[in-house]
Amino acid sequence: MHLPGYPATRHRLQVRPGIEMSYLDEGPRDGEVVVMLHGNPSWSYYWRTLVAGLSDPASGKGYRCIVPDHVGMGLSDKPDDARNAVPRYDYTLQSRVEDLATLLDHLGIDGPVTLAVHDWGGMVGFGWALSHQAQVKRLVILNTAAFPMPGAKAMPWQIALGRDYDLGEMVIRGFNAFSAGASWLGVARRMPPEVRRAYVAPYDSWKNRIATIRFMQDIPLSPKDRAWPLLEESGRRLHEYAGLPVFIGWGLKDFVFDRHFLERFQAELPGAEVMAFEDAAHYVLEDRHEVLVPAIRAFLDRNPL
Repeated sequence: MHLPGYPATRHRLQVRPGIEMSYLDEGPRDGEVVVMLHGNPSWSYYWRTLVAGLSDPASGKGYRCIVPDHVGMGLSDKPDDARNAVPRYDYTLQSRVEDLATLLDHLGIDGPVTLAVHDWGGMVGFGWALSHQAQVKRLVILNTAAFPMPGAKAMPWQIALGRDYDLGEMVIRGFNAFSAGASWLGVARRMPPEVRRAYVAPYDSWKNRIATIRFMQDIPLSPKDRAWPLLEESGRRLHEYAGLPVFIGWGLKDFVFDRHFLERFQAELPGAEVMAFEDAAHYVLEDRHEVLVPAIRAFLDRNPL
């Protein structure tokens, strides 16, 4: 698997019996910790430019970058969720939060951290922070959510399709429509072919696309959904981070995490530094990494832990 720009050293941890998570742990071990959390249908490859920009001490202060692949995503194991599967994984937000806690406990990360979140990584990160808020000292927020869908936001048809347990399963698992489509529609400037291939490479079969559909089916839209309590509490407590250093980078061409989400973050975190780009879309780091990576590094340097 050719993964241009991705670190050569990867690590694995058994987060549940028979189920291993792949993760990056780059930069000096005594560096300030930055935990980077991806969403769906990407994987830790999304963060490669920021990892390179933060972890190398040759360019100044080196940060320790911890970047997991959620189970079922990227280079992590992709277990089934059938009732009789062994091993079996329950593809829920709560499982993601528990896996992150297991990883950080394993690495001995019990001190201050910076959370960097994108897409559904926002709910994983803020979900973990509900019980670890004292550790969160800075936030880097990129096209994500930590609260229920804003009332003024219409449900994108692509998300509605993914939540259809028959048609969505066929289109997304059968044809890899979500991962392949996102690599085209999620950017404002076309990805180089080798980068696009790296994004979709982990999702090369029906079996290996299980998480891309389960993530969508687990999106909480009402109290009837399993993940709703975590989402609701996260949104209710978002204002509690208003006193922290916060950096927001946003691609305004994102058709899911659009201006409605950005405006909610700005309202709850009014002191945040904001860089919003009219010429960037959902994968804002792909579109504008030349600007965002040095800006995020400067933000962290200005706000030491």
